[in-house]
This record gives sequence, structure tokens and C-alpha cells, in this order.
Amino acid sequence: MPDLSIRLQPRARRDEVVGERAGAIVIRVTAPPVDGKANAALCAFVARAAGVSPSRVSVVRGQTSRDKVIRVDGVSAETLRTALLGQREN
Repeated sequence: MPDLSIRLQPRARRDEVVGERAGAIVIRVTAPPVDGKANAALCAFVARAAGVSPSRVSVVRGQTSRDKVIRVDGVSAETLRTALLGQREN
């Protein structure tokens, strides 16, 4: 499965995709970066966008960093990127 680079911004006002910066998709989540809560919120958010269960989303690299690499089982990186960015793509 291809991996996708994510820049996570915890403690935001709402869960949302901001856009893309330096090849990484920027996502904001309301959860604080404590005890893996922000990672769990990220996985749940990505799962909703991709239409899969949260158990199929995993943080491959960057558990304690803002810069993360995620993997979604059964979904290609291009499909996931399109689902997350939505109409932001030209």
C-alpha cells in the first residue's frame, strides 16, 4: 500500500483539511497531542473521508511528530489524496 504524508495540527477549532504544503496534506483536528488522541482523531477523520473503517488507517511514521506518514489498507494514495483534498484539486 502506498503511504501518504500528512502535516497534523492538533487543538484546532474543528477537524478539517486545510490544503497542501510541501507535498504533505495539512489536516487540523480538535484533539490535543496527548496520549495518542490526535493520532486517533486523525485516523478517524481520514477513515471517514476515505469511506473505510478506522482500523484500516494507521500512522506508519511520526507517532509523536506533526509530520506523519499514514497508510490506509485497500485505498490507493491517489484516491485518498483526492478524497481528502476534494474540490481543492485543480
